[in-house]
Amino acid sequence: RFDLVGAIGMSTGLVCLLLTISKGADWGWGSGSTLGLLGGALVVLLLWGWWELRAARPLVDLRTTARRQVLLTNLASTVFGFAMFAMSLVLPTLLQLPTATGYGLGESMLTVGLVMAPSGLVMMAMAPLSAKVSRERGPKVTLMAGAVVVAAGYFLGIGFMGAIWQLVVVSAVIGAGIGLAYGAMPALIMGAVPISETAAANSLNTLMRSIGTSVSSAVAGVILAQLTVALGPVRVPSQGAFRLILAIGGGAAVVALGIATFLPSRRPTTSPATSNPAEIPAEIN
Repeated sequence: RFDLVGAIGMSTGLVCLLLTISKGADWGWGSGSTLGLLGGALVVLLLWGWWELRAARPLVDLRTTARRQVLLTNLASTVFGFAMFAMSLVLPTLLQLPTATGYGLGESMLTVGLVMAPSGLVMMAMAPLSAKVSRERGPKVTLMAGAVVVAAGYFLGIGFMGAIWQLVVVSAVIGAGIGLAYGAMPALIMGAVPISETAAANSLNTLMRSIGTSVSSAVAGVILAQLTVALGPVRVPSQGAFRLILAIGGGAAVVALGIATFLPSRRPTTSPATSNPAEIPAEIN
């Protein structure tokens, strides 16, 4: 049966939490609206967890979610969501700022789309490689490799932002790392939960990524709004603000790498159906 109470509780709690993260900077982090929504989110999610632990057929089996591999993968997913979205906030803004700032490139929205497009294409191109590495070395190694590549891309971007082609390279490198890592996460989840729980477990993993992107948006928004320079009658984000966000994105990828190191190591196995028939035991033949 569908856990209607669990669905309403999770939806309500996440809406309150994500709305707090998204609008906190606008409302003020100490305002009554922000604190009230945050407190409401915590209360609702605690009650939701209490219900899920006692429901006969819960929307999310929290006992399964608490397993080491699932829990760490979800934590890494949240951090990766943060790292992924930081690029989507920094590069378009940097590209569109006027050249009068000394670091803006003064490009149109069309150019922004063309600069960001290779990142998505690289993500798709990395999918077969991600699958191959996961098959041969295990998804843990794939996730760690993705974290290293994403961190390298962000740290490269700190000093590599003076031309369009440089931003294309930065976005492509980060996209390659995300493509590697995101391909490994479902494999880690499905390898640690019963087959009947794979849909709910992967859906929760997707929500964790969304929480990461929402936090990234809030943090980047605060930094871009606070670290500014004067440009005529208006103030625009400073170059230091962009570099700080890139550094935070790289640091987030390093944190994801650290979390991934604690995932259980599992050697990949080869099924009899794909093995050399000569190597299959006689009783199977």
